[in-house]
Amino acid sequence: MKQLKAIAGIALVVVLGACASQRTTQPAMLQAMPNGLPGIDLNSAIYEVPVKEGVSYQDVLDSLKFISEGMNFVNPANFPIGEHLKLRGIDPQGVKEVHSFCNLSMGTEIMLDHPEFLVFAPCRIALYEKPDANKKMKLYLALDRPTYDLKSIKNPTERAKKSAQELEDALIKLMDKARKGEI
Repeated sequence: MKQLKAIAGIALVVVLGACASQRTTQPAMLQAMPNGLPGIDLNSAIYEVPVKEGVSYQDVLDSLKFISEGMNFVNPANFPIGEHLKLRGIDPQGVKEVHSFCNLSMGTEIMLDHPEFLVFAPCRIALYEKPDANKKMKLYLALDRPTYDLKSIKNPTERAKKSAQELEDALIKLMDKARKGEI
């Protein structure tokens, strides 16, 4: 009987130790979005939206170009990562590119208060294909969220926080229009 109690005690310690050492993932804290957009996971730097069915790659590119210009953004650089993979003999498995956008009237306060934030500039929106839930290749747009990046700055000013939110809201608006192919 003493042996059985000792074994049960050891088993209990092992089980409790295993439970205590297991990593727990932080649950997603979602911020609801309007217009049928997916919620924003406040624990993630990435905000991803699917491109609407029937909207082509070229429609998305044209929309990004025209809508961003109308919103006073410049597009200083594009990175056709998929094309570079092809040149190295690697199948990119669909579209893989990054488009940079800059609107200094929106981001100035962040960079004036925290020059180190420049490592996150200009803002980037990725356009890529990946399998959807039905394993069909689908286009997506994703943003590196300025408000999340600001968490890397020690003691950000209220002005910088407000500016980052304004910038993020504008970029999500751009993505929403581009995913629908609006011009």
